[in-house]
Formats: sequence, C-alpha cells, structure tokens
Amino acid sequence: MRRLLLLALVAAALSACQTDSRRQALATSASAVELRSYQSRAFDTTDREQTLRSVIATLQDLSFVVDNANAMLGSVSATKLDGYALRMTVTLRPRGESQTLVRASAQYNLTPVEDALPYQQFFDALEQAMFLTAHEVD
Repeated sequence: MRRLLLLALVAAALSACQTDSRRQALATSASAVELRSYQSRAFDTTDREQTLRSVIATLQDLSFVVDNANAMLGSVSATKLDGYALRMTVTLRPRGESQTLVRASAQYNLTPVEDALPYQQFFDALEQAMFLTAHEVD
C-alpha cells in the first residue's frame, strides 16, 4: 500500500514538472517571437546597396561607430560607446519579390538586448532615412 501511494505521489510530481516545462517552453517561444518582431522590419525596396548605405548612415547618426560592413553578405556591425558598450549587427535579406528584410541584433556587454527601445530607435531613424532617400530629399 505504501509503495502504491509513493508511486502515485512520484507520478503526480513528475506530471506537474512536465506541465511547468511545457509552459516555460511556450513562454520562451512567445518571448522569442516578440523579440523578433522588435528586431525586424520589411522595406518596400529591392535596392540592397542603397538600403545598406541607409543602415550605415543611420547607425552613424545614432552615434555608432561602424566596425565592419560587408556588402556581399549584407551585414553591418557597429558599436556605440556612451559609457557602455552597445553592439548592433544589422543584416539584410530579400523578402519576396519586392521587399528587403532588415534585422537588427543588439548586445550590451555580450548580453543580448531584449528591450524594444534600442530597436525602435534604430528602425524609426532608418524608416526616416529610407523615406527621405526614396523621395530624394537631402
């Protein structure tokens, strides 16, 4: 009888752990999807070179120093040193026939940035630059 009761308790405890693991996995997936939504924007252009130039100019306007830019890969890495080290890597890739997907990934002292604010600031500035470039406003 004791053995049966002990087995029942162990089974109940294990099933509770399994439910918590599932909840954690779902929460992680939801937060990853949310983070990716902060990090990505699609632009209605296929001009990769001009988009890359706009990314570089935007990072510089936001006080980043460009460390590396690779037109072939469509990537730019830059660092902002305002009392801390914020590193941002931006990649470009085609999205469908008429868009370019821009994705930014930021790290603060080697820790991934999950706050939306730095991404919003970057994409707000990039959207303005892309608009001005598309309308040839200097």
